[in-house]
Amino acid sequence: MRFLAMLATAGLSALVTLPATAEEAWCELRPALYGDRTIAPAGGVVALIAPYRSMDDLRAPLGALVRAPAGALIRSVSLIIDNNPMPVSAVFEMAGPRAAFAFTADMRLNGPTPVRVVVETDAGDLYMAERYVKTSGVGACAAPPGTDPVVALETLGRMQLALARPAAEGALSRIVSLAADMRQSQATASRARLTISHPGHSGMQMDQISLLYIPARYLQKLEVSVDDGPVFTMTGSISISENPSLTFNLPLGGSSLKVRLTDSDGATFDQSFPLVHG
Repeated sequence: MRFLAMLATAGLSALVTLPATAEEAWCELRPALYGDRTIAPAGGVVALIAPYRSMDDLRAPLGALVRAPAGALIRSVSLIIDNNPMPVSAVFEMAGPRAAFAFTADMRLNGPTPVRVVVETDAGDLYMAERYVKTSGVGACAAPPGTDPVVALETLGRMQLALARPAAEGALSRIVSLAADMRQSQATASRARLTISHPGHSGMQMDQISLLYIPARYLQKLEVSVDDGPVFTMTGSISISENPSLTFNLPLGGSSLKVRLTDSDGATFDQSFPLVHG
């Protein structure tokens, strides 16, 4: 995967030493991820979904509504949380270029930080939207897990899916208008909400009884297919929350959705869901 090495370089190295300021973080991240490539302002390409202030630093819903600029299609969408220990927090790579894409994901925020969404088109152009998000504290990535690690293993990898029309989803409903003027066949009529049972251990959390650090174990890869046709692959990080929910839009006409989850321990979980709208 193209972005996997970038995730490791920009993320794991940041676990060793974090820049003192948000400006320093992006100054180091930008050349590591994109070199000297031009990154254009998002304009009408990206609508960033991020709160002014996080109400829960352990589970902050972050995401974006994306539509490709005229004459181009979406190749990948990256969520970057500058001041998190693994800043490149989630990368969605399209199985085939798409005209529109929407997602949200429950993320940890380790402290006040700029949040960025960078979109790459099939022509290799980059667009970025950013927002500074305030938090209620610092250190969410090191906060003790909410579930006993032993108990968490009993439900590890279980998934639930809910479907809804975008019109019922507030900000996510805007994808309808974003895609309305697309002359592509990939217009979106529904969205999926996938809830995953996984402890998402960051490697920075301390067991409150043994006082030993819990080894890192997080969502590393999520592969989504509709009717056996791949839609996208998400590469994750320790920024993804414990037992997270992710929403994403679906192409029209599918009858079944398949999900393959691989975590950082190499465990793989497969599940299929019928695409029947209520």
